[in-house]
Amino acid sequence: MNSAQWIEKSDQYIMKTYGRYPIVPVRGEGCRVWDADDKEYLDFLAGVAVNNLGHCHPKVVKAIQDQAATMIHCSNYYQIPQQIELAELLCTNSFADKAFFCNSGAEANEAAIKLARKHSRETHANPERYEIITALASFHGRTMATVSATGQEKVQKFFDPLLHGFRYVPFNDAPALEAAITPQTCAIMLEPIQGEGGVVVPSADYFQAVREICNRHKLLLIFDEVQVGIGRTGKLFAYEHFGVEPDIMTLAKALAGGAPIGTMLARNEVAASFGPGTHGSTFGGNPLVTAAAIAAVRCILEDGILNRAEEMGEYLLGELEALGKKFPFVTDVRGIGLMIGMELSIPAGDIVKKGHERGVLLNVAQDKVLRFVPPLIVSKQDVNKMVAILTDIFREL
Repeated sequence: MNSAQWIEKSDQYIMKTYGRYPIVPVRGEGCRVWDADDKEYLDFLAGVAVNNLGHCHPKVVKAIQDQAATMIHCSNYYQIPQQIELAELLCTNSFADKAFFCNSGAEANEAAIKLARKHSRETHANPERYEIITALASFHGRTMATVSATGQEKVQKFFDPLLHGFRYVPFNDAPALEAAITPQTCAIMLEPIQGEGGVVVPSADYFQAVREICNRHKLLLIFDEVQVGIGRTGKLFAYEHFGVEPDIMTLAKALAGGAPIGTMLARNEVAASFGPGTHGSTFGGNPLVTAAAIAAVRCILEDGILNRAEEMGEYLLGELEALGKKFPFVTDVRGIGLMIGMELSIPAGDIVKKGHERGVLLNVAQDKVLRFVPPLIVSKQDVNKMVAILTDIFREL
């Protein structure tokens, strides 16, 4: 079927929970995808920071093929070698001691919320500590708990009553955060860089102040690295840029090279609050997705991907800054590694659509921020092509 036929069938059978573009990708390789009409697109969205190794990376594909021929699923009632190997890989390369596996970033954040509340009630004299402070403009998922944790009214609209126990403060404002702490507060949950919030990068000392506040008030620090983790910023985890370590961290998106997985990591002391029966996930950490994740993480660690992400991030940032100086409606360019935002004084939606017409997949966050999260294997030639297309679009404006 061609694209028009697929779109017609989609309209007939698929719930309209997404504002889908009239593009039907059917094949991907590296930084490119092709639609059902065989039109080629340069991908600077990467499945929303999922395809960090590009589309169909050979090592991930082989890991999935080999594992699918051996065992796809196994209950968590039993020991799963691939899950154990992945947990070791993540823990030995992070602050963490233990891992819990699920299927998505929202589920990982749900697990973090539950763990923080249970740990606080088990270890603190005040059994009524359950509140978690999050940031305005944050995004933590689409489940009821993670919608409640998300500091965006547009995400929460129509779904009240929300889950009780969340307070919201401005991001990158340590005094406001400390002022929001109450006797009921048990944890602070933040994204190291706000992605859906418009690629907002905090000041260099913000998280050091947050860590000190958590230590002083005996609060857990949770980092939501669902979007920024697994090499996106030029380091395996974004918290490494800020000189602090969390108590709990969540991962998903890029962890398994495109296969669906979520993970919550924690220190031993905190992880001990999750015993048998306290939490679970039927498909979480099954052999297929953990085999894919092992291949993806090893590739990022061993094949020079982190250095490449840092190098190409600097190059892309520089090219976008140079472009921004030519057009008065560009108000800011910011980011770390290959997570970059270009803020405009005008809505960016039409720019994304014009990019599609010219064969490049772009993305907009918070209406006026172009978000660039290409695969970490992106080349200078790819960047130059994207910037040339964007320049032409800007000239038309």
